[in-house]
Amino acid sequence: MLPRGTAIRDLASRLRRLPPSCGPVRLIGVDGHAGSGKSTFAGRLARELGDAPVLRLDDIASHEQLFDWTGRLLSQVIEPLGRGERAQYAPYDWHTRSFGPPRALPPAPVVLVEGVGAGRRALRPHLAHLLWMELPHEEAWARGRSRDGEEQREFWSGWVRAEQRHFADDPSRPFADLLVRQRQEGYEVVPGPAGTLGADQDVTYGDGPSAMC
Repeated sequence: MLPRGTAIRDLASRLRRLPPSCGPVRLIGVDGHAGSGKSTFAGRLARELGDAPVLRLDDIASHEQLFDWTGRLLSQVIEPLGRGERAQYAPYDWHTRSFGPPRALPPAPVVLVEGVGAGRRALRPHLAHLLWMELPHEEAWARGRSRDGEEQREFWSGWVRAEQRHFADDPSRPFADLLVRQRQEGYEVVPGPAGTLGADQDVTYGDGPSAMC
């Protein structure tokens, strides 16, 4: 049995070795269906990367712009990071339905962008790697609904339709460098459809007895 956390530890080591993709930054996208576990995985990966900054797209989107936020993300975050400057963005508060005070995002060696749409076509040229949380949409949405409770039922109905439209027009998974699967213990990381891993393309990282390393 592999030590717990092997998948994330080995992945973090790989990501550190990638060439910068956005100015001095290695920008890593973590995409997948809502409820697929992106936030939890990104948080663990960020810790393994020495507390790398995480930009959560839930802070960029809003009720009025579930997916129509590309221009704001590019101007507030991507362009400053590309110049090696500190970015600033106004995070959205989903309870008050308003944007809050600016939040800084430094041009760290690795920055994670986590959320549905992190692998959209407008962002891919700026990504060093794209990770996709490999969980079927119906299972992911069921987990999300269970997590958010009955009070978010109406929101989820609208969200599912919006997410379906988004991925139909601008899919991310076909461009993923790596697929991340949550296991009973930890994660398994395998090559994705994009197949851009280089000489060691057959690498598989995993945790626990279900790992295929």
